[in-house]
Amino acid sequence: MPRNHKKNTKYATVFKAAAQSRPKAEENITKTPTKAHLLKFSLPTILSMLIMSTFGIVDGIFVSRWIDQGALAAVSLVFPFLGFVMAIGFMLGVGGNAMVAKKIGEGKEVEGRQNFSLISLAALIVSAALALIGIFAPDFVMGILGVDAYLRSMALEYMMPLVYFLPFIVLGMVFQQFLITAGKAHYSAITALVGGLTSAGLNFLFIYIMDMGLQGAATATSIGYTLPALVGLIFFTFNRKGNLHFVMPKFDIRALVRTCINGASEMVTMLSTSIVVVIMNNVLMEVADFMAVAAASVMFAGMGIFSSLFIGYSSGVAPITSYNFGKGDTDNLKLSYKNNLIIIGALSVVATGLAFLLVNPLIGVYGFEVGTPIHEMARTGFMFIAVSFVLMAYNSFGTMFFTALNNGVVSSLLSLFRTLVFPTLAFLVLPNIWGLNGVWAAMPVAELLGITLTIGFFKVMKKRYNYA
Repeated sequence: MPRNHKKNTKYATVFKAAAQSRPKAEENITKTPTKAHLLKFSLPTILSMLIMSTFGIVDGIFVSRWIDQGALAAVSLVFPFLGFVMAIGFMLGVGGNAMVAKKIGEGKEVEGRQNFSLISLAALIVSAALALIGIFAPDFVMGILGVDAYLRSMALEYMMPLVYFLPFIVLGMVFQQFLITAGKAHYSAITALVGGLTSAGLNFLFIYIMDMGLQGAATATSIGYTLPALVGLIFFTFNRKGNLHFVMPKFDIRALVRTCINGASEMVTMLSTSIVVVIMNNVLMEVADFMAVAAASVMFAGMGIFSSLFIGYSSGVAPITSYNFGKGDTDNLKLSYKNNLIIIGALSVVATGLAFLLVNPLIGVYGFEVGTPIHEMARTGFMFIAVSFVLMAYNSFGTMFFTALNNGVVSSLLSLFRTLVFPTLAFLVLPNIWGLNGVWAAMPVAELLGITLTIGFFKVMKKRYNYA
């Protein structure tokens, strides 16, 4: 019998005694993880991630249509900064949620609430510090992003409104994850939908009607990101009946460290993506020009939509894995693992098919007509990425799965190599061999190398966790 299973079976009497008193929120993660239940449980998170992925796309559509392609390139250059900030929020949210869900499974609900409150406070402090850096040292940020003199003024115009909203953006990321364990994942989906519609409406108002340019685009997006934070603050402050709500935080450095370790893989993924985008933009400027950067922005926007299916599902079902791991229920752990692999495979096949069918309409919404150079560059790049969706799906699930098992070391290694080491090597080598197509091929090659690590860790770690 695995070590963790022995350790956690001592809580069996706690679960039995408390079975009748569990709130409805927790009953969602205690149900048998059938395929239907996993899909139903993860659907709000999938929808939420899908909607959130459109925020930058909406900006890009309005910017490319009513400003110009140079402005779209500036937006693409600034987004790694926003991605870095969101990576911190995702790390605290996913890592903390895995730890807290496990403690709920162990019957330590009071400690879980204290940890949740501490994590939320830490998120506020860190995001405020990053906002101050952006406000008082914008040139430092521009230098890291590799923004040249030609695009600098436009990049600053887009970045500064985002900076003032950073605390709301980070808290929104944190609350979206904890709402899953609280049994209110649909709140995240609803607020994301309203936030997306608000962002789109304000983009139209600020750019098309009021002619506010890039400043208007950034302000509209920032307001859209604010809504999940406000809903989370209200819910966790006034809903005192559920498992999760704000209490007086108890400083626990080990809990914060565990949160960061658990969520490190998710931070590595998002942070590495930002770094890789900076590297790719610089390579594109060398092998082509700023129009290639604009095309890459369209390509990554399309990839973001489809990858949100995998990320949304994986993060949506993670609390079920954490709960059953904390409870020591290896039967349900095995069942959920098996069903998750089947569902992830089906989602990836659907995503690949839709990508090939919708590639021209997706690019067309930016105003780039079929046959134009920028359309052809974006289409070629998107097709390269679409063929790797199956690999991307399982790699995304792998990192989130080990995070849910509270093994941040393995998940971080998977993320580090898949999203930073392998893509960086590919971007440095392939363009020298294949030119612009080598840039587009870099991400699929990285996913191919990444799946070898994912499969390897699945095989090695199953003896420790007994999930297969």
